[in-house]
Amino acid sequence: MAKEQFSDQLQHYNRWKTDIIEHIEAYRNWVEAHDMGSPEEDLRMYETIDALKMDNITIAVAAEFSRGKSELINAIFFANYERRLLPSSAGRTTMCPTELYFDKTAHAPYIKLLPIESRLENMSIAEYKQHHDYWTSTELEVDSADKLVESFQEIIKTKTVTREKAIQLGLYSDEYFAHMEEAPNTIDIPVWRHALISFPHPLLKQGLTILDTPGLNALGSEPELTMDMLPQAQAIMFVLSADTGATKSDMEIWQQYAKAYRDNQQVGVLIVLNKIDTLWDELHDEATVKNNIQTQCNETAQTLGVDKNDVYPVSAQKGLLAKIKKDDALLLKSGLSALEIALSEDILSSKQDIVRENIISKIGSMIQATKAVLVERFDGSKKKLADMRSMSGKSADVLMTTMKKLRAEQTVYQKDVGNFQTSRDVLKRQLMDLNETLSLESLDQLIAKTREYMVDSWTTGGMKKGMKTFFDGAQDTMTQVSWQVEKANKIVSSIYDRFREEHGFKDIKPELFTTKKFSRELVMLHDKATQFRNSPVTTMTEQSYVVQKFFVSMVSHARNIFFRANEDAEDWAKNVMLPLARRIKERKRQLEKRLENLQQVRSSRETIGENIVSLEKETLELQHQLKTINKILSAIHSPLPKIADHPTAASPPAQTSRPSRVTALHNVQ
Repeated sequence: MAKEQFSDQLQHYNRWKTDIIEHIEAYRNWVEAHDMGSPEEDLRMYETIDALKMDNITIAVAAEFSRGKSELINAIFFANYERRLLPSSAGRTTMCPTELYFDKTAHAPYIKLLPIESRLENMSIAEYKQHHDYWTSTELEVDSADKLVESFQEIIKTKTVTREKAIQLGLYSDEYFAHMEEAPNTIDIPVWRHALISFPHPLLKQGLTILDTPGLNALGSEPELTMDMLPQAQAIMFVLSADTGATKSDMEIWQQYAKAYRDNQQVGVLIVLNKIDTLWDELHDEATVKNNIQTQCNETAQTLGVDKNDVYPVSAQKGLLAKIKKDDALLLKSGLSALEIALSEDILSSKQDIVRENIISKIGSMIQATKAVLVERFDGSKKKLADMRSMSGKSADVLMTTMKKLRAEQTVYQKDVGNFQTSRDVLKRQLMDLNETLSLESLDQLIAKTREYMVDSWTTGGMKKGMKTFFDGAQDTMTQVSWQVEKANKIVSSIYDRFREEHGFKDIKPELFTTKKFSRELVMLHDKATQFRNSPVTTMTEQSYVVQKFFVSMVSHARNIFFRANEDAEDWAKNVMLPLARRIKERKRQLEKRLENLQQVRSSRETIGENIVSLEKETLELQHQLKTINKILSAIHSPLPKIADHPTAASPPAQTSRPSRVTALHNVQ
């Protein structure tokens, strides 16, 4: 039932996205019909809709070898096949990062494998994904469990190569053979570097992606895995083993990866203490067994520095067996139910919060600006209606006095509009300075100098100094960018404040730009680069390979951070003044319309009655339009519907009552 809850909540999430897409498309059509949009805003809506359609949920499973990662995936997602699909046995199984998802564009399920020799090329895995010719692709026979198991065995295959070849590939270190009198001449290495599996599982078809990782602290571990793939996941299941507790190698992975993301609230982290069945001692009574498991959970929590309720004791092997045998008691005892409920209640709702906040920031402000214009029109229509009604039966002198007051108001407003244009010119110059600071040309010059210095360096120390110099320069540039952004934000705020105070635009606020997200990413990347630079493995790995890896993974990632910052800054610069400019234009239009109406009344007093009827209709129509816009805004802000608790939602016997929660997820794209 817990698994069904996860599936049900995922369905709710997908229905919510579909509803949001329909409301955004309805808004696009409405804006076009009422001639209130702009090409920039239309593009933003198109990109938001496209992003919602492409959106998925990624759960990564990370651990040292032999902690039961693959068995956990089998138990949670593939138990209905009544056997293990992913290779899962004692010792090292998963040899390469494996992504499980559903490819809607493919004509059949498949497994694609990237040869290990691709490590010799200057391309990232993300780039390889855009070039299908580099992958070995095989269609999956999903109707045959035996054929599936056979196909999935590919991801654990190894081959024997010479020591020289292993060194070239970055898969050899003398440290790993220090216990031997003489290092071997041949080494067993993985056949494949990365695996992509498109599989028609119901959860995967709803947008779930599972990332199964090999040991992250192993020699040859892909830096791109920790730089890009893990941070992009919505949750990490960090798996430990109950029979060993948190070992030194476990703690290395926890400190370098899982804890770092958890502390920065970049992804949610579920701590899974697997293999609790090793503590099921038949010579002890049930209470003693429960106490032993809880003690292990408490010690694990203390070692990791987390709350004890954040540790989920699980037996993936017994959970898989329980599902296959339909044994509810064993399933509850395995602790798998509580883990699955945490995935459904916390991960999905947190993911929705992130997506909704992203939509609100991109589309919500746009709709709010449209609403503000409608409010301006509605208020203007009411004022015109009041003018007409007050003029009925009044003398020409009263009419002239009213027109003079309105013209004086118009003159003051026109002067402020002129000041607005001057302020926009000041902002434009500041944005040019920001654009110059964010320019990729200067960063590319830094990259070229760093590459030249590192390639020409004859010492490991000199090569590491080049890495440090690059990131110091990149961070200095980001600091300058933040300073330029602060100046631009002050100019924008002052312009908005002036019209808010002098002309009553109190319901419109500027969307200020921030570089916090990019600065945080750059700091984390810098930390990873420092670990890479100071790693004993880096010191012992062939120099040309180290330089290649540094540029393919870390430098390219840093450039991507600046590229996205540049794009976001340009997009912000194009749109930040649009709401106010539109509101100013609308106020000018309303003043002119009021004067025009009064002029008509002055020329022909007989038209007052007709004008009143026309304005009453206009006011009602604007009121209806406001209701439509408010409905769209309400839909965008609506939370994910809650589903009823399932009977199996109780905590397993091995746990105390715990709040079902996960560390808050990071802010989007």
